[in-house]
Amino acid sequence: MKNIYFKAAVFSAISMLALSSCVKSDDYDVPEIKCTNRFGAPNHPLTDLATLAKPKPVEADIIKEDYIVEAYVGSSDESGNIYKMMFLQDKPENPTQGIEVDIDGGNQYLAFPTGSLVRINLKGLIVQGSNGNIKVGSYDPNYSVGRINPNRISDYMARVCDGQKPVVAVMKPLEFNSIAEALKNGAHINQLVKIKNVQFEDSELTKNFADESATGDRYITDKKAARLDLRFSNYATFAKSPISPKYAKSGDIVLLLSRYTSPANPSAPTFTEQAYIRNLDDIIFNGERFSPGAPENPSASAVNLFNGSDFENWTTFLASVNSFGIKPYATQGVGLGFNGTNSLQIKGIPSANDYVFTAIAASGLPAVPKRITFYIKGVSTGKSLSFNVYKTTGSSPAFYTFNLGTFSTGAILDPDSGNANSYTGSINTNGQWRLVELNLTGLGDLNLTAGKDMFAVKTGSNGNYDIQIDNIKIE
Repeated sequence: MKNIYFKAAVFSAISMLALSSCVKSDDYDVPEIKCTNRFGAPNHPLTDLATLAKPKPVEADIIKEDYIVEAYVGSSDESGNIYKMMFLQDKPENPTQGIEVDIDGGNQYLAFPTGSLVRINLKGLIVQGSNGNIKVGSYDPNYSVGRINPNRISDYMARVCDGQKPVVAVMKPLEFNSIAEALKNGAHINQLVKIKNVQFEDSELTKNFADESATGDRYITDKKAARLDLRFSNYATFAKSPISPKYAKSGDIVLLLSRYTSPANPSAPTFTEQAYIRNLDDIIFNGERFSPGAPENPSASAVNLFNGSDFENWTTFLASVNSFGIKPYATQGVGLGFNGTNSLQIKGIPSANDYVFTAIAASGLPAVPKRITFYIKGVSTGKSLSFNVYKTTGSSPAFYTFNLGTFSTGAILDPDSGNANSYTGSINTNGQWRLVELNLTGLGDLNLTAGKDMFAVKTGSNGNYDIQIDNIKIE
């Protein structure tokens, strides 16, 4: 036994001596590492795929020449939640085009990690598109788009090299303050986005992320009560994890937007907005839960939109109304206002779509306001209310239109996309004061000059109104 230890010690000593004798200095060459590109330079921008795509490609639509595009990988299938598909976009930040590539196999993140710049040669593939959702895959007569054989993915897709190593970019999600902003016009399909101030709907808090044997549809909502379908695979590593309590708060979420087109009616296809997270790190919920559709109370910095907009002094209010005056069915609600103060009372049946009043702006308004808020209490039947906020651009009179619609518990209103007054709906606050918010974010041409028309309240023809309005403020 001693001889064994002795021999081992001698061998170790000889080895160390040999090693030290081989390394005579710290100056030695690092072998050159070369990284070459499999495909040539792109000959089309990614945006060209939108014009190439067809709802149901046929065999003749298989691309027959080298058609090379570049894109950055926005997704990852490492957690298993995104399965047999990859999302790519033309730029790592502020993208203009996103696509989905369908592959009949998982673990693509090993070859194409998030942020990888890749080139795709579409020769032998097809491009399918419906409702703005652009997909790349193989031709399959049984489906609108087939999945690429994973053993052949290298024939079509390869990473881009800078001569030394593959290019990897930091992906910066597009940021939005609401679900509607993220989904607007379908401009961000297949792109990496972040939506702020969202939470899982109450009904989701008792569930796991996915069902036992099927994909789970779990809905998030924002402060405007909009909702978005999150798809969770039952193959995800976190599929059986409960949503509550860890994710029962509110906050921001990073996701890949997508659209599912229903094949039920090919002549008039419909689509559903949906989204995928890469892993649970994409959910950053640290805030308190909120009541969807209910605005936050006015802040301490909020000021009266016009003189007398708290309706305490009726003479002051009337002095802020422009030359068209006020309708006779609008009077001061003495003692009927918020917390027992005075209010504007609208009680009657207008015979036309009326401007109840148009007020001129007060002095000292914030230069870049975010919102106008006011309280409403009461009932209307047959018609609702519409509000105009005046601006400096456009034909006269120029204004943004906000339509209240059916109203009961609170509302956050964006400008009407068609800028048309609408009185559809009714009001019933069940005897409670409810807050309305007009979202001014991004409206840079508001007419904030003191003495200029700034705000109007409109009623609908033949609507029966018995409501109070109070404390019209801007911040």
